[in-house]
Amino acid sequence: MKQIVLASASPRRREILSSLGVRFSVVVSDADESSDLSDPVAFAEELAKKKGLAVFETLKKNGQSENVAVLAADTVVWCDGEILGKPESREDARRMLTLLRGRTHRVVTGVAVVTEDGVFSDHSDTAVRVADIPDDAIERYIDSGEPMDKAGAYGIQGSFSRWIFGIDGCYFGVVGLPIHTLAELYRTAVGEELC
Repeated sequence: MKQIVLASASPRRREILSSLGVRFSVVVSDADESSDLSDPVAFAEELAKKKGLAVFETLKKNGQSENVAVLAADTVVWCDGEILGKPESREDARRMLTLLRGRTHRVVTGVAVVTEDGVFSDHSDTAVRVADIPDDAIERYIDSGEPMDKAGAYGIQGSFSRWIFGIDGCYFGVVGLPIHTLAELYRTAVGEELC
């Protein structure tokens, strides 16, 4: 069995992986998360691969990469041809939430598995339908602080869920770690079951 390392500081990703009964350690990636890519699928997969490779290389330098599989993920929200990352300010969060309200957008989560044998990647792509949120409700949501560390300025699993009236795709992909996609990718990359 491979030793599994999660290359993420996200408590949501840790919680999802733990809920599967997977035993893993965490090493946070210091990878550069900038990219010139505008396609959300290519962008999310590239960043997941960058994160996974950065952690694998750190482990390799420390002589700890043997029999290890590094799991990494990156989530982007895509609307009107724009990739929405984490908001940089209150104003940026307001802009994103105003853009998303009353319409459908895409959430793409790229996942990567990095081993001695190479880098493997895939993604989930989910359509999310958001109600028409009143301005004062957006302000209260921003006041809560919840949007500030999340792609697209919201978390589907938090209080924002009251404005989401439908999804087409993987719920866990919107949270940040698409379980089915990751499990299939892991089986392909490693030749064994993730859990």
